[in-house]
Amino acid sequence: MRRAEVLPGRPFPLGATYDGNGVNFAVFSEHAKKVEVCLFDPADPKKETRRFPLLETTNHVWHGYMPGIHAGCLYGLRVHGPYEPKKGLRFNPHKLLVDPYAKALHGKVDPKAPIHGYVHGGKEEDLVMDTQDDAWGVPKGVILADGFDWEDDRKPQVPWHKTILYELHVKGFTKLHPRIPEHLRGTYAGLAHPASIEHLKKVGVTSVELLPIHAYMDEPFLTQRGRVNYWGYNTLGFFAPDARFSASGSLGEQVAEFKGMVKLLHRAGIEVILDVVYNHTCEGNHLGPTLSFKGLDAGAYYRLSEKDPRYFMDFTGCGNSWNATHPYALKLVADSLRYWVEVMHVDGFRFDLATTLGRDRHGYDTRAAFFQIMHQDPVLSRAKLIAEPWDVGDYGYQVGNFPVLWSEWNGKYRDTIRRYWKGDDRQAAEIGSRLTGSSDLFALSGRKPTASVNFVTAHDGFTLHDLVTYSQKHNEANGEENRDGANDNHAWNCGVEGETTDPKVNALREQQKRNFLASLFLSQGVPMLVAGDEMGRTQKGNNNAYCQDNELSWVNWELNEKQRQLLEFTARITKLRREQPVLSKRRFFRGAHIWDSELKDLAWFRPDGKEMKREDWEKPYVRSLAFLLGGDAIATPDDEGHRIVGDTLLVLLNAHHEPITFLLPALEWGADWELVVDTAATGESQRTHTPAGGKVQAAGRSVVVLRRPATEWE
Repeated sequence: MRRAEVLPGRPFPLGATYDGNGVNFAVFSEHAKKVEVCLFDPADPKKETRRFPLLETTNHVWHGYMPGIHAGCLYGLRVHGPYEPKKGLRFNPHKLLVDPYAKALHGKVDPKAPIHGYVHGGKEEDLVMDTQDDAWGVPKGVILADGFDWEDDRKPQVPWHKTILYELHVKGFTKLHPRIPEHLRGTYAGLAHPASIEHLKKVGVTSVELLPIHAYMDEPFLTQRGRVNYWGYNTLGFFAPDARFSASGSLGEQVAEFKGMVKLLHRAGIEVILDVVYNHTCEGNHLGPTLSFKGLDAGAYYRLSEKDPRYFMDFTGCGNSWNATHPYALKLVADSLRYWVEVMHVDGFRFDLATTLGRDRHGYDTRAAFFQIMHQDPVLSRAKLIAEPWDVGDYGYQVGNFPVLWSEWNGKYRDTIRRYWKGDDRQAAEIGSRLTGSSDLFALSGRKPTASVNFVTAHDGFTLHDLVTYSQKHNEANGEENRDGANDNHAWNCGVEGETTDPKVNALREQQKRNFLASLFLSQGVPMLVAGDEMGRTQKGNNNAYCQDNELSWVNWELNEKQRQLLEFTARITKLRREQPVLSKRRFFRGAHIWDSELKDLAWFRPDGKEMKREDWEKPYVRSLAFLLGGDAIATPDDEGHRIVGDTLLVLLNAHHEPITFLLPALEWGADWELVVDTAATGESQRTHTPAGGKVQAAGRSVVVLRRPATEWE
């Protein structure tokens, strides 16, 4: 009897799995009538060399085993079924589909190819199926064999309270770095170069947060303008590292290079956090291209309108929303996350527009299926999980309303710090909450200060330099007539819009940068710094540089004297944070004596040296205040069970434009204070001493930090 060409295979794992003798293919589609695998020539990826059907189905998974296929082969899928958009069915076998579980992709989407499942530009829009073959313009999956030597790689496992996040773009961080070989600039290997790691260590980074590296597509409207989606929030493949960041190749080499990057960063004690985009894909709405999920089973992977399933629900502003209510769509997300943790060794994730993933059929719910999966999974529950806690749907702003295990980008922190240093009224109560861990947002849910990821700037918005240089956005370079990007930035240009030669304005701008950095690293919670802010990087007022893959977005490593001073200040303030346990508390403050402490763990003071009362917080013009962090009143012991005792810090904040004289607290709060930080000074602060009850002048718009050495305890 002649042996069948395609063996039954197994319905798991999903995707293409190479075992040394052949490949098992498994593809989910509940409503398909037929699924075919197409093989392509690696030397000529446009040339289809073979096609065979997956004849077995188990639990809506089409599967088959093909002997003789080897690692390095290219493949895609063709799925047959009804093309009935009004019923949410968009099967079209003329369109080659990317396997959702492909571990590597070769090639890019060619927008000139007929990648739409319908007759593009036709009068009936998406209702008429297009019969042109688009395989020549669609990326192909790569069959992989895993032989990477991790050399006993161990994850740094940095505790949350000691974490310092550093958001960066893989390409932009190294593209202009003069000490990195040119062929490695802008790549995974470039990020792992000793010159990159040296800088990360200097700044005190414990964890890099990488802007999206999942394989993604550039929107056609951008390619028509000669631009690309630089940020990458337009995912095509959730398992595949994008080859555009690879110095070694795109036929699987990008996977090994990514692993090598992780291994070297881990060796330096630096974690790798991925910014992931599971809330939507690059296929857009009903008029978008058919590249993968839409042609496999649109209603399973996307939220469709219940009234008219021809149309996609859109909570993201990107045309579609991932269907976090469907078991196989959820399974893909969980499988992808586990793959990146277990196989690629990453340490955690920042979830773009995470509110979308928490939406069930009735709206956002902290007990949604996605959260339940993350909570019970023995792998994912131990990874660092960070939410961007909003989307553009109804009730999309959910800061402080994510479940336990989750930390959140704290947008309220960002806005409060900006408003305070801009000099806005009625900021006292808000600044008090935000600097001390935002207990009003996170304590009731059972979380700790580390639930708050504090940031002043992010990739989306002004850079730190531009925050103090421009009051209005200047996005003309994007070609959208300055309509894109946020209009309300709480920014202040210090008196002149844009760059200036005025020495007083420039001096104030540098001081404001130091104020922002000092505030960030003196706050309870997890600080996040954006790559280049420590060196005064500018985007010339562009607060939405998503399409600027050029020197406007890349980090500039040629520094002038002011930029070098800012870098040194950043290194000093992060060093202070690492050395002072009162700046990285694991529990919220009580405003009380802890253990047998001499001081309260937290106390707030007016400039006259008296503790603030309720009515002081409510006054509209309070711009000058101080807080004390008791170094002998830290409630949590160390890992060995010993009491933690550190220095006591007194922080003077003056957002007023004129100098303010602070009367230091009376003797019971400390006998002698040493000056360790003054943002009004351009260099390292002189170590002067002031007695309890003495006076310290804080310059207009400045931060002063005083230290009382730790008491010796038996």
